[in-house]
Amino acid sequence: MISLCRKDKDSPFRCPLTGLDAPGFAGVGFVFVFALLATILAGIPVIQAAGLHALIIGMIGGMIYSNGLGRFLPQSWAPGIAFSARKILRVAIVFYGFRITFQNIFDVGLSGIIVSVLMVALTFLLGLAAGMKLFKLDRDLSILIASGAAICGAAAVLATESTIKAAAWKSTVAVATVVLFGTTAMFLYPFVYNLGWVPLSPSEMGLYIGGSVHEVAHVVAAGTAINPEAANDAVIVKMIRVMMLAPFLLLLGWALVRFGTGEKKGDGGKIVMPWFAVLFIVMAGVNSLGIIPAAGVDAINVIDGFLLTMAVCALGLETKAEKFKGVGMRPIYLAALLFAWLICGGFAITKMAIAVFGA
Repeated sequence: MISLCRKDKDSPFRCPLTGLDAPGFAGVGFVFVFALLATILAGIPVIQAAGLHALIIGMIGGMIYSNGLGRFLPQSWAPGIAFSARKILRVAIVFYGFRITFQNIFDVGLSGIIVSVLMVALTFLLGLAAGMKLFKLDRDLSILIASGAAICGAAAVLATESTIKAAAWKSTVAVATVVLFGTTAMFLYPFVYNLGWVPLSPSEMGLYIGGSVHEVAHVVAAGTAINPEAANDAVIVKMIRVMMLAPFLLLLGWALVRFGTGEKKGDGGKIVMPWFAVLFIVMAGVNSLGIIPAAGVDAINVIDGFLLTMAVCALGLETKAEKFKGVGMRPIYLAALLFAWLICGGFAITKMAIAVFGA
């Protein structure tokens, strides 16, 4: 039997499969423990009621540790933390596909599809243009903030970061905007609807929420606060947006090659295929076939959620406060503009889709 881990001249033990030595694995173990603590904290009722899931806690906790106690973290653990933030992240994105099925698309009809496609495309293009032209942010940060608002919040930011190879601190900024405005939307949408200020039926409100709220967790909470019908339609439309993550990453990779410059073109000016995005669709296809029992899919989603939490914790641990100098409030201004667009533009597109294709 050939061992995957061997001795070499650089390290007593090194694993060719991961490229990590013993201290590197210690770094992964540290991230694992960090993610476990974030998961436990997220299960506390009062924290659940505040809408703070493990991803948010992990990111914030990682940043606090990095900027407070980070000097005590052995430098030899850094490769393990980077492995968690990059490699484990890609595995988690692949298995994120088990959260959706192709049947979900047909359940909401053409209206849900139109709302999802238009909101993803228009939100991203607006965010990219406004970020670079209006707020003078760099391209990577504009792309990350726009993708988080357009598709599926933190998961989209992390997947996009892995595709464009942006700096970890930029992902942290983008995720922070998702947390801020996604949480605001989670409370705002049900509040104004229950006041009778939104002229939509519960089912139509579900299309609106699913097409314009950032995170899956935020969508679930906002829809549930109205009624089960709204929650069901909201989640399905949101899952269509999630499914668009893979084609979005493929198009983004092509666009960076076609219109980008320098290193953003990839190796030799060739399209860098984000295979994890393709495998994301494959996993959604497997889930659509129903060959894996529901209990098995639930278990996969629990494990996948934990892997995502590990990746987010690692990104937080890689983020230093000094890297934010010079950015200021401009990312918040961009995210606020996109939030206003999601509310107003999302309502207009939902009404248009319903008028043309029915609810």
